[in-house]
Amino acid sequence: MANSSGVEIPKRELGGKIDSLDVLKYVPEESALHYKFVPISIKDGVLEFGLIDPDNIEARDAISFIASKYGMPFKIFIISQSDFNFVIEKYKEMVGEVHEALKEFATTQGLAVGGGDDAVTSEIMKDIFAKKAEITTEDAPMAKIVSVIIQNAVEGNASDIHIEPTLDKVKVRFRLDGILHTSILLPLNIADAIVARIKILTSMKLDEKRIPQDGRFSTKIGGRQIDFRVSTFPTYFGEKVMIRILDYAKGIKSLDQLGFRESHLKAIREAINKPYGLILLTGPTGSGKTTSLYSMLNEVDKEENNVVSLEDPIEYNITGVSQSQVRPDIKYTFANGLRSILRQDPDIIMVGEIRDALTARLAIQAALTGHLVFSTLHTNNATAAIPRLIDMGIEPYLIAPTVVLVVAQRLVGMLCSESKGTMPVTEEIRENLEKQFSTLPEEIRNTIKIPDTLFTSAPSPTCDTGTRGRIPVLETLTIDKDIQRLIFENPTENEIRDMARKKGMISLKEDAILKSFEGIIGFEEISAL
Repeated sequence: MANSSGVEIPKRELGGKIDSLDVLKYVPEESALHYKFVPISIKDGVLEFGLIDPDNIEARDAISFIASKYGMPFKIFIISQSDFNFVIEKYKEMVGEVHEALKEFATTQGLAVGGGDDAVTSEIMKDIFAKKAEITTEDAPMAKIVSVIIQNAVEGNASDIHIEPTLDKVKVRFRLDGILHTSILLPLNIADAIVARIKILTSMKLDEKRIPQDGRFSTKIGGRQIDFRVSTFPTYFGEKVMIRILDYAKGIKSLDQLGFRESHLKAIREAINKPYGLILLTGPTGSGKTTSLYSMLNEVDKEENNVVSLEDPIEYNITGVSQSQVRPDIKYTFANGLRSILRQDPDIIMVGEIRDALTARLAIQAALTGHLVFSTLHTNNATAAIPRLIDMGIEPYLIAPTVVLVVAQRLVGMLCSESKGTMPVTEEIRENLEKQFSTLPEEIRNTIKIPDTLFTSAPSPTCDTGTRGRIPVLETLTIDKDIQRLIFENPTENEIRDMARKKGMISLKEDAILKSFEGIIGFEEISAL
């Protein structure tokens, strides 16, 4: 059975017996009842626990804490409610023994308690978990430190957290509006403990530090359900952790909320309302492709259509869409998953990414056989997608009738409304701008008015970077009859671009320029495109 992190936790049936009552000494009955887990066995020096709820992070945390105190590795199994109740009944057979064990445990941990046996059980566990929640420079409980880091990142609207060990410290950086900022510096000697705490949350292997691992966990912060996607990466100074923050409260935006130009919205909506075909989103990692893809998928008719997706990972849940997480480690890839999807009688299919020729061919075949397919591809612009598919071995005669739209995308910083600067349009800038738009049809050029003044970012006390949030800039390539005929000729990227320009395609850079004219982004953002 898998928990919410996607980690398989095996089931265990106790069959009305446990190996020995001695194992119960490791966990007080009160704690077992509170956290809903019980010790069930010790095999080859490994302490085994039975857990009812695989998503109970608090219980897994307590298990890890208890096992670490005894210096023992542990395993977790899912058990039934009846088996849990059976083990709880067994506590009554060893009440005297367990209190003696707890007194001994308290002595080894320096915990002083008084009162009778019940007081010992209760007060020791309170003291243990109270100590865990304190922050001191000596033992620095990682649960609290990691919690503070995560809470600060969420409240600061960060998209990612990077925890990086260096030569002499642990650097914690938050990504805000696409830019990393150092937020916290921590002592290097707690690096391993921080990573271990995060691994506990995500059910990663604590003892595996040589290879990267992936996981996820979910929690509530400020009343909001937040998902965190986590990956570890071994470096010279230790394991680096990257945490992607997925805030369900922000949800999936509608296409109208993304900041697309009206002409781009029109092209996208015409494509997603087609009965079949392949729609591709292109751009580098971090360009907002997945966000746009989710918004498109959220707009299709999910009541009358069977909508299925393959993702790596699933970032947001979309009501009405059957979403599936690919697992390359068990050979459940985009290609294998796409074969299975086609046996599910789908109408609309989303394939998170076309990474290889086999996935590309299957996506093309799905579009050819009457399905509307959404996917992403790594190219620098929209016109490069067609040659890329041809390079992957897809014949032009298959591409031409199936690909209906290619959207290229980047994200750029939006100007703060209270921190806008201005600059004059010099003669040189005007000439360069006129040259930029010169290959567009005259009727489109005539609608573009170059202003005398341009907006720039101007950092201020209320907006220290001069920008707040990001907005996409796009170029859309609609595959009409003329471009279809060109594709049959195995064209170069430049040949496709020349024809698309004659038909009025606004480039990524031009979309940014037009947004700078409107004061949405700073003119300096254009140089990066």
